[in-house]
Amino acid sequence: MIFGAFERMVAFRYLRARRQEGFVSVIAIFSLLGIALGVATLIIVMSVMNGFRNDLVGRILGLNGHLAVYGETQHLDDFDAIAAKVREVPGVVSATPLVEGQVMATSSAGAAGALVRGIRPADLRARKLVADHIVAGSLGDFGDDGVAIGDRLARRIGVAVGGKVTLIAPEGTDTAFGTVPRLKTYHVAALFDVGFYEYDNSFIFVPLPAAQIFFRMGNAVSDLEVFLANADDASRTGGMIAAALGRPVRIVDWQQANASLVGAVEIERNVMFLILTLIILVAAFNIVSGMIMMVKDKGRDIAILRTMGASRGMILRIFMLSGASIGILGTLAGFALGVLFTENIEAIRQFLQNVLHVKLFAAEIYFFTRIPAELDRGEVASVVLMALALSFLATLYPSWRAARLDPVEGLRYE
Repeated sequence: MIFGAFERMVAFRYLRARRQEGFVSVIAIFSLLGIALGVATLIIVMSVMNGFRNDLVGRILGLNGHLAVYGETQHLDDFDAIAAKVREVPGVVSATPLVEGQVMATSSAGAAGALVRGIRPADLRARKLVADHIVAGSLGDFGDDGVAIGDRLARRIGVAVGGKVTLIAPEGTDTAFGTVPRLKTYHVAALFDVGFYEYDNSFIFVPLPAAQIFFRMGNAVSDLEVFLANADDASRTGGMIAAALGRPVRIVDWQQANASLVGAVEIERNVMFLILTLIILVAAFNIVSGMIMMVKDKGRDIAILRTMGASRGMILRIFMLSGASIGILGTLAGFALGVLFTENIEAIRQFLQNVLHVKLFAAEIYFFTRIPAELDRGEVASVVLMALALSFLATLYPSWRAARLDPVEGLRYE
């Protein structure tokens, strides 16, 4: 072993300060707590950021395809033939025709802006993110004039399953008496809650034929929504689709469509890692200051050990072990606390909300109805190794000073 039995005995004895050396012990305790809290905080925050990004991308790609194929004009004609060609491209899982448009959704109890998506009933039932999160009603009734509405939107306008909702298009119908608002009343067949505030609060799914009539698109659609086997291949597959179609089309992948949102999350994640690393760095400086004070207080002991035959290497290793022990214990404690907190973060949030009567995670702000957290083993390992490395480096200078202490100077005034 690097450290001998004598060195380990002396190092651990120095960590148990006597009464007159209590201040040194207090500094060591606070250094340990600083390392532990820094490691735990970094693990928790990075896990939440990972969960937030993965949930965000998962929900975006669950309701929005990996690629969108648009025509030269606002409408995409002959969409079934185009969809058949797109499905033949390697890597494409599905190609779904859609009609999209902004509307005002009203009922007898309220009104709100909404986004209508016209989709075939079979395609909506195959959309797992929606089909698996129906909270009321059934997609079996989705068709003709039966629509599916986000649960939060339904509550906002005061409508339930079986109720009626009227959609008002932004463009009216020109008549001899002026422009008349274009509206249509549907009955609510199902309510869905996918856990993403923006979708639950604004989406209305309407059968494709009804949406084509409502938005006066004839036998055309807004775009084709394409799902791929691998979302990371969106850019390459988009080029293959353009080549396969052999006609002018505009293809937008999910990274382009959500560039600002995904980029903002990634930047925030990196900045948070940098900021929280400084907490561990500050705790490492506390180890340095505590070790320097310990060396100063143990000057007489060091001199006696040197006169009894202890080498400078032994003195160096004794104080390195003392300081590194603080960092190792703090890192292990922070690792355990961080993992435990991350695994139970949603239960902790619910408990604090009930106790403090404060909304700690508003879905209106953070898009999600729960705190997402996902531990990354590689990331956790890098945090632990970084904390151990900083703790070890913090012991080098104080240990070197202890090893360089002259025994004569240490005993001069004794």
